[in-house]
Amino acid sequence: MTTAAQTSDAASELLALLILRLTPNLGPRRIESLRRHFGSARAALHAPLLKLRDVPGLDSKSVAGMGNPKAAAGAQAELEKAARMGVTLLGRGLDGYPAALEALIDPPPVLWVLGDLPELDVVPRAVGIVGTRAASPYAVSLTRRISGDLARAGVVIVSGLARGIDTAAHGAAVEAGGQSIGVLGCAVNVIYPRENERLAERLTLISEYPLDTGPAQHHFPTRNRLIAALSAGTLVVEGERKSGSLITATHALECGRTVFAVPGRAGDPRAAGPHALLRDGAVLTETAQDVLDELGWGQAPTAPIPDLPPEQARVLKSLTAPATLDDLQATTGLPLPELQTALVMLQLMGLAEEVGGRWARR
Repeated sequence: MTTAAQTSDAASELLALLILRLTPNLGPRRIESLRRHFGSARAALHAPLLKLRDVPGLDSKSVAGMGNPKAAAGAQAELEKAARMGVTLLGRGLDGYPAALEALIDPPPVLWVLGDLPELDVVPRAVGIVGTRAASPYAVSLTRRISGDLARAGVVIVSGLARGIDTAAHGAAVEAGGQSIGVLGCAVNVIYPRENERLAERLTLISEYPLDTGPAQHHFPTRNRLIAALSAGTLVVEGERKSGSLITATHALECGRTVFAVPGRAGDPRAAGPHALLRDGAVLTETAQDVLDELGWGQAPTAPIPDLPPEQARVLKSLTAPATLDDLQATTGLPLPELQTALVMLQLMGLAEEVGGRWARR
C-alpha cells in the first residue's frame, strides 16, 4: 500500500528529475551520475557547489547550470501542462518507468507517455518493426501480415510512427486488436507526419522530449535506441545500408536484443540493409512464427477467417505468404477462372491485394 508520504516523495523526485532534464548541459548520463552520487535527484539539486564538483563526468559548465531558476519554473509548468493534456511523466528510478530501458547506457531521465503503457519488463514481450519510409508494396504487405500475427499472439508492436514500414506495422497491430507503441522524435502532442494523426490516437505514444517539441532531424536517430530497448527483438523489413533502421538494429545488438531481417530482391537498395544484417547473423524472417520461434514465445494464432463462399475461403486460407497465380492454383486446386474471381472478390472486401505480381493477405 502506497502512503501519502511515499506519493509526495515520488512527486518531488519526479519534479527534481524534470528540473535536471531541463537544465542546460545535462544529458541522461550526467543526470544519472548525479542521481547515483547523491542517492536521488532531489538531493543532487540541493547539493552544495563543492560537492557537485566531485560527481564523475560533471564539468564546470554543467555545474554552472545547476540551480537555474528557469529550469525549475519550466519543470513546474511542464507538469501542469501534462496534467491538463492527460500526459503521464515517468521518472527513472520511480514506479512505472519501463525496466526494459535499463538495457541502454543512457536511458532518458524522464519519459512523456500518452496512453496506456503496458508493463515492459527487462526483456519485454514486445517486438520493434522498422524499415524505410519509401517501402515497396510487397514490404508493406508482409509487414502488415507479420505485425498482425504477432499482435494476435499477444506481442506489443513498437515502431516510430514514420511513413512506410512503421505505419504499416502500427496499423496492422491495432487492427488485429493488439497494442502498439509509437516512439516519437518529437513531443507526444506533436504528431509527425500529420497524416498519421488518426493512427496515433489508437497507439500509446512515448517521447523523451518536452511537450510542444517539434520534430528535428537529430531527434530520430536518438529515439531509435528507445525502440530497440523497449523490444525483445527488432525486425528490419527494408532499409538502405545507411538508414535509421540499421541504427535501430545496432542499438538492439548493444542492448543484447535479437535482430531479425526480411530478405529482399537482389540489387534493390532497400534490401541492402537487411541483407547486410543477415550476413552478420540476423535471424532470417518471413513470418511471425520465425520471430516467435526465435524468442520462445509459442505459436502464432491463426488469423480469423470470415464467413466466405467455399472457393474464397480456400484461397484466403492458402495465402500464408505472397503467392503467384500458379502457386495458388497448385495449393487450392481451383481452375484459373474460379481462382481469379475469388481473388477479385477478396480484393474488393479488403482481405487480399496484388503486390508485384503476387497475391497476399491484407
